[in-house]
Amino acid sequence: MTEGTTSAAAEGADTLTRLEQEGEIAADYLEGLLDIADLDGDIDMDVEADRASVSIISDTGGRDLQKLVGRDGEVLEALQELTRLAVHRETGDRSRLMLDIAGYRAKKRTELSELGAKAAAEAKSTGEPVKLKPMTPFERKVVHDAVKSAGLRSESEGEEPQRFVVVLPA
Repeated sequence: MTEGTTSAAAEGADTLTRLEQEGEIAADYLEGLLDIADLDGDIDMDVEADRASVSIISDTGGRDLQKLVGRDGEVLEALQELTRLAVHRETGDRSRLMLDIAGYRAKKRTELSELGAKAAAEAKSTGEPVKLKPMTPFERKVVHDAVKSAGLRSESEGEEPQRFVVVLPA
């Protein structure tokens, strides 16, 4: 092994360890939150696409956890930011951690991927740009990825919270 290979492998392991540490801190924070709210939920941790991913799942179908998702995922977004702050407080590093509760984000990701694919098909057939409704950064990222996999380009326009995706024809 060359010296460069060793340090690259060590750096990859350090990143994984750092992301696993973020997941552990987030899980501890969320367990405390569940206890305070007297809600039942199991916490699942993973590392996806260079970021820690934490999910709160329920054996009871997640009805209780819907309170933590809120209308259009508003409470989930706020809890994700609070969890990222808790990780930042412990590590001193900014976190890109993703939080899912009761499968809300997973379901939303599927819906948004379909929306991106439909918008790409429309842009291809009409030759005109397709503007979508305003979305959160998470939602826009999923749509951008779907458009890219359909072979087209997209960009975000506007200012938060009214920022939206425009799918561009070939």
